[in-house]
Amino acid sequence: MNKSKLGDLLSSLKFNDQGLIPAIAQDSVKNDVLMMAWMNKESIEETFATGRVCYWSRSRQNLWKKGETSGQHQELVDFLIDCDRDTVLVKVKQHGVACHTGRRSCFYLSVSENGDTTETMSVEIDPKDLY
Repeated sequence: MNKSKLGDLLSSLKFNDQGLIPAIAQDSVKNDVLMMAWMNKESIEETFATGRVCYWSRSRQNLWKKGETSGQHQELVDFLIDCDRDTVLVKVKQHGVACHTGRRSCFYLSVSENGDTTETMSVEIDPKDLY
């Protein structure tokens, strides 16, 4: 994407007071939701420049190039914006697992009517082997 079009995109998005926008990652083939993270203008620029999804780490206060240390990266397939322009959906080709717990998705806990939680997927990679 050229710089002018990217600038137009970034100026149209509604970032919060910290300059962040929620980003939901979804598998482009299976359509399962993999994770939710935050993006800022710089991480969106990096994502479009490289084709690999980049987020903003609130805990480290810097860019989080998904898979940089674990190898479990995400290739950008599509970048969608919601109707209010305050949330993005990144459709990705997931390489490996998406969750730091070693599961394919961060959304693996199901809550029953009585409030009990059940794990709906197992660990695929020992988290100690990821980092």
